[in-house]
Amino acid sequence: MIDYDTYPELERGTVHRDEMSIAPQSNFTSILVLRELESHAIFTTDGENADLASVAVGSGEDRETYSPGLLFMRKQTGSDRRFGKSLQRDLLDTDCTMQVNSMCQECVECVLYGSAASSDADSSLSITSRVMYDTAYTLRDATVAIDDKFQNAPGDDYAKEAEPTIREPDFFEPGTLFPTVVTLRDATPEELAFVLGVTVKNKRYGAATTRLGRVKNHILGVYTGSEEGPANLGLTRDIIRRLRNDSSTAHESIQEVITASAHDPETVSKHLQSSFEDRIEREHGGLDIERVPEETISELIGTASGDSLAEILETQRDASQAFIKQADE
Repeated sequence: MIDYDTYPELERGTVHRDEMSIAPQSNFTSILVLRELESHAIFTTDGENADLASVAVGSGEDRETYSPGLLFMRKQTGSDRRFGKSLQRDLLDTDCTMQVNSMCQECVECVLYGSAASSDADSSLSITSRVMYDTAYTLRDATVAIDDKFQNAPGDDYAKEAEPTIREPDFFEPGTLFPTVVTLRDATPEELAFVLGVTVKNKRYGAATTRLGRVKNHILGVYTGSEEGPANLGLTRDIIRRLRNDSSTAHESIQEVITASAHDPETVSKHLQSSFEDRIEREHGGLDIERVPEETISELIGTASGDSLAEILETQRDASQAFIKQADE
């Protein structure tokens, strides 16, 4: 069982399941994740062109502006929600769906991730998500992280005239890295375990109709406190500068970092973690955030990815339903 007697370090950034309130409080848990593509992936808004930004990094003569590829918030939360729903269906007696106006609004996933007003005439309740994602940025420029692919138009004849090529959607290259923070607000330890389980187990991101987008989520830390931690953009900028200054990478400029053919996930993980913790110390004279011990994180991930998750969700479901009832009182 996950409780404050076993894990007192979680009390700072979570709420007990019996004390859930529809009135927002200031309990935050940040999960630091490095997303690593293990296959080509498609992250687009229009179905064809990759989403890009223009970001400045560095200062003085070493200042560069580059165009990172973007992994929008909805590409992350949509995939995690679909996986979370399927995980619940495997572990609990529920058939809740991702259909926008047909969610049950009483399962753990609905209450945590939010849902719109149900199509049920007796319900007009909308639930705000308490899991926050932000856009994630590639460390490398789109010119090296994204590939344009073309194919010849197919035909049935053995011999035929040359036909024009068809442009396929932009593909993010395998090995592309996305530094990411997932933040939970006023979540219970049980809900935290659920999100960790989803993060560890979910391995496909991008369009739901594609079989591409294999991703490995490296969980690098869990942090609790009374405020949110650093943002993805600042962390991405920090990592680029740290890779430039890292003697083991042999990059002499920011330009070399953002145009590199690849970056080592272990090296980037090290810089991402140290950047997150350095920013906690620097921002506003020190953010009210503390790192959860490695041993606790390992135990939570083990619990979240094992057979105990069903029991945890059963326990949380009663609390989630009591939480929803507060809106009718």
